[in-house]
Amino acid sequence: MTKRLSRHFTLDELVASQTAARRGIDNTPSPAVVRNLRRLAALLEKVRTLLGGKPILVSSGYRCRALNAAVAGAKASAHMAGLAADFTAPGYGTVLQVARRIAASSLRYDQLIHEYGAWVHIGLAPARRKPRRQNLSIFKGTGYLDGIVALDPRANA
Repeated sequence: MTKRLSRHFTLDELVASQTAARRGIDNTPSPAVVRNLRRLAALLEKVRTLLGGKPILVSSGYRCRALNAAVAGAKASAHMAGLAADFTAPGYGTVLQVARRIAASSLRYDQLIHEYGAWVHIGLAPARRKPRRQNLSIFKGTGYLDGIVALDPRANA
């Protein structure tokens, strides 16, 4: 039986990785990481509620150090602590619409990134740290931009 972290999210879902499967990387989280993944699942439940109950499709959750290196993740990625997820919610709208809805909410997150117009990254602060509520966007060739913005300036109006 799959271990439930919350009503709609399982441990299997938040550790799944095609890259890990292809490369034979063991992406099994430690008990401390599983505790963080429970917190992350709770945040994702709040995001789902905010989006009118529309399903969230997680493309990347926990990544062990080897997996993070294999996917060229940031060296200090919150994914490695089980504190971040990349996702879409196509039933709600575009990635930009999802990111803007979260940014306009009162949800307590550490970092929200509109990434490449393809997915939303949401991260939690480590336990006992105040969340920064940092909002960023990134596109090929831009580096990180402040705020949740579109690559096409006409969409930012």
